[in-house]
Amino acid sequence: MKRSVSFVGRSVAPLAAAMSALALLMLVPAAAAVAAAAEYPVRPVRLVNPFPPGGSSDPFARLLAEALGRALGQPVIVDNRGGGNGNIGTALVSKAVPDGHTLLFASGTTFTVNPSVYRSQGFDPARDFEPVAMVGSIPNVLVVHPSLPARTLAEFTQYVKGRNGELNYASAGNGSSMHLAGELFQSMTGTKMQHVPFVSPGQATQDTLANRTQLIFHLVAAVAPQVQAGSLRAIAVLAPARSGVLPDVPTTREAGMPGLEAGTWYAVFVPRGTPTAVVTRLNGAINRILDEPAFRKRVTELGLTVETGPPAAITERIRREAPRWAELAKALSLRLD
Repeated sequence: MKRSVSFVGRSVAPLAAAMSALALLMLVPAAAAVAAAAEYPVRPVRLVNPFPPGGSSDPFARLLAEALGRALGQPVIVDNRGGGNGNIGTALVSKAVPDGHTLLFASGTTFTVNPSVYRSQGFDPARDFEPVAMVGSIPNVLVVHPSLPARTLAEFTQYVKGRNGELNYASAGNGSSMHLAGELFQSMTGTKMQHVPFVSPGQATQDTLANRTQLIFHLVAAVAPQVQAGSLRAIAVLAPARSGVLPDVPTTREAGMPGLEAGTWYAVFVPRGTPTAVVTRLNGAINRILDEPAFRKRVTELGLTVETGPPAAITERIRREAPRWAELAKALSLRLD
């Protein structure tokens, strides 16, 4: 019995040593990740905006990039990669090295609308990305050419009903927030209009200014200057609350049509596999930037409602909003290649 106990006693020490060595080996990747995050970034950071230069998202991406560059101690360079309602630039980021040096300035429609509209996006929104930080949201606003007599949502609805498909509404393309806002209006009111898609928001705006298309459900920041100048007339903001850039324009809820709400939001994402410590650092830096009074004032003047919070808030928002647009896309049989 003594010899047996002695044998066991002798075997415990090597086993304990092996287990300790294994535990140390398991700690090495975690320590390396923390060290990498502490050194991050080691070179300029690319912020991919998957929409063309001059688009509605561009000023917000550039303002954030400038402030984030100061916070990180490395330049943050905006790289516009437009096309496919955000799919092309987003697909590019999904294939980038997941080290925090390539970020995506995403539109919410890419994650909540496009999966139900496009047969293939070139990426999987849930599988290929990590949410980092919300930036803010911006609503659509219904604007018409001044030649239209309607001044309220009720008058506009009656005007459209009396013309049975004669009016044309512009958008930045099939599946865009402008397109779906127009379809949502028609489905709620039993009206019919002709959809005229363009390849960019700017072209859609110019066509409405020229009265070749009579109206557009545009993002409020993009058309506020034309409304303020009298070149376009705003009928209603498609949101629960009024916009700070068009405070005199009522909401659809105030106008008696609370379900008519549409817009988009912007958030920063990184490729899946980016170290958690890097995501945490980016989230903290972006939230601090958004809380700076000067920065908040600047983007608010451009029509953005600032939103901050943890990455999980973005995941929850996608989960909440995607089914609504999927239902509309199914009802319209809207599928794009």
